Amino acid sequence: MAALCILAAGKMTVLAASLFSLSWTHSVQKTEWREDWQVSSTGIFLTEARVKGSGAGMDPPEGSKFVEGWWVYQPKLPSQEKLVLASSGMTGGGWRLCTPDTCLDLGADAGDPVEISICK
Repeated sequence: MAALCILAAGKMTVLAASLFSLSWTHSVQKTEWREDWQVSSTGIFLTEARVKGSGAGMDPPEGSKFVEGWWVYQPKLPSQEKLVLASSGMTGGGWRLCTPDTCLDLGADAGDPVEISICK
């Protein structure tokens, strides 16, 4: 199984996971977003994204389907070496990262960005 390294608030957390989700609330529209990610030896892949509405620069892309109150789509994004999440403390919350085994709240307070990468 792949290992996910999360650097947040100067502390490294390692999670054994090949799948994880990120969720957050849009700071202006107060609408929930969710993304599903897959971890492999070659990178981190975004497999699906969902948004609970539209507006303020968050219109679902062409080909999205409305499923049980969510706009669902498969983003066309290449493999990522790492994800960098800003931690401004100005959005009223941060991100929730969940694996099949656990969930972590990240970046709610102002500080250094949160970095998510494959452990090497």
